[in-house]
Amino acid sequence: MSEKIWFITGAARGLGRIWAEAALERGDKVAATARDVISLGGLVERFGDRVLPLALDVTNAQQVADAVGRAHEHFGRLDVVLNNAGYALVGAIEEAKTEEVKAEFETNFFGALRVIQAVLPLLRRQGTGHILGVSSVAGLVAGPMTGFYNASKWALEALHDSLAQEVAAFGIKVTLIEPGAYATDFASPSSFRLSQSTEAYATLRQQVFAHSGEIDFGEPRATADAVLQIVDAAYPPLRFFLGTEGMPTVRAAYAARLVEWEQWASVSTAAQGKSARRTIAA
Repeated sequence: MSEKIWFITGAARGLGRIWAEAALERGDKVAATARDVISLGGLVERFGDRVLPLALDVTNAQQVADAVGRAHEHFGRLDVVLNNAGYALVGAIEEAKTEEVKAEFETNFFGALRVIQAVLPLLRRQGTGHILGVSSVAGLVAGPMTGFYNASKWALEALHDSLAQEVAAFGIKVTLIEPGAYATDFASPSSFRLSQSTEAYATLRQQVFAHSGEIDFGEPRATADAVLQIVDAAYPPLRFFLGTEGMPTVRAAYAARLVEWEQWASVSTAAQGKSARRTIAA
């Protein structure tokens, strides 16, 4: 198998760091990005010039363009583009400030979009490439107190779904990685932010945080082999769960949705009225 060239956002810690190390350990090369390039020093010490450390804040469009350009110029191509940077804003819908919500979307959604738009011309010219977006089980099923994080990941899901259909003809593959809960530092201040709380939601907040003690957190390093299998697959999936949480959670949620849609199907059908066909001009 020939070596792959990776471009990874959020490579300083957590799953991004683990996946960068896994790629490098098997002989691939990585453009590893983080807001603080010093945090990438350990990768350079271990793997030398097979790592290109780049300072990147994905909310800065010029930095994104510069980082992608430098990585492509340095390595000559990009094979795997992995959007991993993101964080969770926690709070009830009523509690968070608009600026906080916008900031989360700037990182989780628009940050990924900026990287995708920057790499697509390069990948189209290559006629190959694989774009991976780190979503979450929370990108498919929403819960209380995480609505803004859910919304950012649901948006990411739709973005990649459309993207896959648009770029398949150019030889570009697209995969959404949907992890469950893992024992990373995701609950640290850099990845987990609390909105201002109000007394009205105090009981619900306590219940949600108490439930976190019942979650079976996966082993982060166990994900590496799965991600490598995905990028090596001739026909990788559009959506892929990491861990055991996703399948039962989504199966139950989708079953409940189908039941509810079916219950209201007659009302939905009546709302169609008289059908007509129209051509939408391009």
